[in-house]
Amino acid sequence: MFNLVFAGDDGKVYDHPSLLATGRTGDRFVELADEDMVRLPRGASLVLVPGGEPVGITRTGRFTAPGGNPWAAGRVWAVGALLPQGYTRTLLPAYRRGKGEKSLPLLGYAAVACRDGLFYTAACSTEDPLRWDPDHYNTGDLPELIRRKRAKHPQNRILCQLARCSLEYQCFTAQNIFYGRWEGGIPVSPSCNARCLGCISLQPAECCPSPQGRINFKPSSGEIVEVALPHLLHGKGSMVSFGQGCEGEPALASATIVKAIGKIRGKTSLGTINMNSNGGHRAGVADICRAGLDSIRVSLISAREETYSAYYRPRGYSLEDVRCSLRTAVSCGVYTALNLLVFPGLSDRKEEMEALLGLLRDTGVNQVQLRNLNIDPDFLWPRLPGGGEILGIPALVEALKEVPGLAVGSYSRPVR
Repeated sequence: MFNLVFAGDDGKVYDHPSLLATGRTGDRFVELADEDMVRLPRGASLVLVPGGEPVGITRTGRFTAPGGNPWAAGRVWAVGALLPQGYTRTLLPAYRRGKGEKSLPLLGYAAVACRDGLFYTAACSTEDPLRWDPDHYNTGDLPELIRRKRAKHPQNRILCQLARCSLEYQCFTAQNIFYGRWEGGIPVSPSCNARCLGCISLQPAECCPSPQGRINFKPSSGEIVEVALPHLLHGKGSMVSFGQGCEGEPALASATIVKAIGKIRGKTSLGTINMNSNGGHRAGVADICRAGLDSIRVSLISAREETYSAYYRPRGYSLEDVRCSLRTAVSCGVYTALNLLVFPGLSDRKEEMEALLGLLRDTGVNQVQLRNLNIDPDFLWPRLPGGGEILGIPALVEALKEVPGLAVGSYSRPVR
């Protein structure tokens, strides 16, 4: 059994002496079970859920709020964990918020509990996060590395954007461009053909503010090559990726990307050229794949049209176009992955899992990358269609691992 964890007005974190810990899946609370929990991993952060009153469960099975702090005066607050790279959330924190509260920021809160004086969180490990360990980033020499690279190409607008993303947003793929290693992001498109409920670069007024700003220019193929070529020349394991959090849909800039790939591959065969896409602009995806793209990661929340459209709110395309893009990429020999946006109570519904497994069989995708969907559940849930039986995130992970030839993890992989 796990004890409820909460925070007091004094800023300290406590475990409740008599209430057991609970989590949330979809729109219901559940008691935390061993199969949902791991020891709080290194790199995780305990944070307040703004305006959230924690909910625990009595030993007789009644869900209730603590009502006060047994150890100190003042209010009590719900606590969640922000997970490090390589961990997939299994349950959300259980809390109640007032009707007048603003939507939560776009963070991936996971349920937290305490047992025998140790913190646990609702998560499972899905990949070794070695290259994405925070110790490799935000180092003291980063500002000087940015200055040097920008001095070589002072007019390059992509490098200007990446410098901002590195220092202001602490974006790891942006920083990798200046470190000269691993996966480096290259934003290319200011426009998008979707209006995702959880978009991190452009949000409608009714939701929370976006955590970062979108690029407001269209890079030239020359600017792309100036950034991509020296990065790829570092050799094995180097990768450049179009389609970053600070941009829209890269396939809408297909003509520019095709031209850039041609210039790059005319000078080197080293490194992996990757694109992160929603897959909706299938003509653009096809052109880019045929131009020499090495790998593609397509974002997906659901393989069911009703759920997919409710979240992505696509403009001018449908889920069938996404399926077509996946088939095209596979047929072109492009290493093809799904960026599966995982949300407890949605992704692990029986009908959602069956539809996803059907899509995998139909398209021949090589990999599924599990990514926690960062969004306020009280904002998301009323906007999605209702669902049926919830099997649990661990069951989803196991079902994916049983698909023959399918890799399951959290990150894009270099293929050159």
